[in-house]
Order: sequence, then C-alpha cells, then structure tokens
Amino acid sequence: MTGLVLTVALATVIGVSLGMLGGGGSILAVPLLIYVAGLPAKEAIATSLLVVGATSTVAVIPHLRAGRVRWRTGLIFGVAGMTGAYTGGRLAAYIPAGLLLTAFAVMMLATAAAMIRGRRGAESKPVPHELPVFRVVIDGVAVGLVTGLVGAGGGFLVVPALALLGGLSMPVAVGTSLVVIAMKSFAGFAGYLHTVTINWGLAAAVTLAAVAGSLIGAKLAGRIPADTLRKSFGWFVVVMGLFVLAQQLPAHLRTSPVLWAVTAATAVAAAAAIAVWRRRHHSEPVPSALQVRSTPQPGAPMNGAARRSAGPSVNGTTRHAINNQEATP
Repeated sequence: MTGLVLTVALATVIGVSLGMLGGGGSILAVPLLIYVAGLPAKEAIATSLLVVGATSTVAVIPHLRAGRVRWRTGLIFGVAGMTGAYTGGRLAAYIPAGLLLTAFAVMMLATAAAMIRGRRGAESKPVPHELPVFRVVIDGVAVGLVTGLVGAGGGFLVVPALALLGGLSMPVAVGTSLVVIAMKSFAGFAGYLHTVTINWGLAAAVTLAAVAGSLIGAKLAGRIPADTLRKSFGWFVVVMGLFVLAQQLPAHLRTSPVLWAVTAATAVAAAAAIAVWRRRHHSEPVPSALQVRSTPQPGAPMNGAARRSAGPSVNGTTRHAINNQEATP
C-alpha cells in the first residue's frame, strides 16, 4: 500500500513537471514504474505509453484554444508515427528487457541534453513551403518505432522535425507535437497489449495522477523561471538516465567504486565543458542589424538613406566630400 501511495505521489510530481515544462517530464514514468511500483520492464514501458498518451492529450487543449495546432501536418506525421509505434510495440516482445532498458536510458540522456540545451530558434518565423509528405512519413515511422520500443514520447525528436519539415514556427510545432505524441503513444500501447498483462488499477491511478499534476503544473507555469527549471530538471534526468544505465551492468561492475569514480569524473568534466562553452558562446558580442546597416565600408558611396541616418553630425564640409565621392566614377 505504501508503494502505491508513493507511486501515485511521484506520478503527480511528474505531471506537474510536464505541465510546467511543456514536455520531457513523462520520461521519468518508466523508472518510476520499475523501481518504485515494482513492475517488470516491459509492463512498465507499456504502462508509461498510456500515461504519456493521456497527459499529451490533456496538454494539447490550451494549444488548441490558442490555435497552435496544424492538423494536416500533425495527422500525417501522427498516422505514420502510429504505424511505427505499433510495430515497435509488437517487436518489443522479441527483444530482451535489458536491451530495451539500455535503449531507454540512452533516450533519457538524449532528452536531458535537449532540455539542458534548450530549444533553438524559438522566436524564428515559419518558413512556408510545400510539405514533403514522403519525408514526413519516413521520419514519423522512425520516431514512432523508437517510441513503441522504449515507451518515451520523443518530443525532442518530433518538435524539430515538425519545424524543419513542416515549416512550422516553434510554438506551433510544440502544440502539434502533442497531437503526434498522443497518437503514437496509444498505438505503441496497443502493440504491447498483445504480449503484456497490464495492472489496470495501477495504470489508471498513475495516469490520473499525472494528468492532474499536469493541470496543476500548467497553472504554476511562469512563477518559476522556465529556463532555470528546465535545465535543473534536465540534469536530474541525466542522473536518472545514468542510474538506469548502471542497473543494466553486471552486479560486480555496478558495485565497483572505480566505475562510479570514473563516471562521476566524466560527468563533472562534461558539465564543466558545457558551462565553459556556454559562457564563451554568450560572451561573444553580436553586432546588431542596425550597426551593420549603419556602418559604411571604406570607400563605399553613401546613399540618401545613409546620409539621412548621419543626421546633424554631417556638416557642410563632410557633405561636400560625400558628394564628390559619389560623383567620382
């Protein structure tokens, strides 16, 4: 009974993080179901797909109201993703659980890296072009296959694909991705149902807790700096991903102090390298468009707009020199 209460409480926390971050929080559903609820790996992956699908369905509602969902692009990508996810769910029956969890741990680390790095080009304008349907279908099937196998939504893969292939702005890509994630998560769940027995009581409790938490998180969003929250949560996912990965090692390696010392040193070195790179990247001065536009090249003639931008500082002597420069062939 204590395990169930703790599982539901932590599922609520996962839902809150999902509501506040807009994605990524559900990646912790599989470790929660395995290490806290005590489910077998494949049953935990199947149950997590139900949780991800339900929370994504609820999370898309505010995006729908704001008009940030493109149905044609989302449905094409989503149907392709459903095909891949259902196939992945069926194939998982023939893959050892340890290999699935290793792949899931790698997925966790990739998701954490995307969260720490942040979304690039969030303010960029959409690039309208003809939707490359064949490429969207191929990408949708591939991403769906990953989702069906390891039980993660894969939002960090879907959002860039929608932005690049669909020509969607980042906010619209995020809203549309929730439709895609819900569709392929439910399809992957259906694929697992052929070979896995679901604890429906636990699945319903975790799903309802995660959905309720996402609604709470949505109301709390904005009260904590999103960038700080996302990066902190990303580093937590890194720790959990390394933990899941370590659990797949042989027992004598899991307890080796040398292995953990090397792992800790590598993690510290990676964090330091990222911090140094980010500091250098942000410290480089970037000339504004106004500065570039208003700074003439040596020997280049000044047109009327440049002359007007010089304003009162251009005296008669300078203006005479400019006129002479423009008259010179």
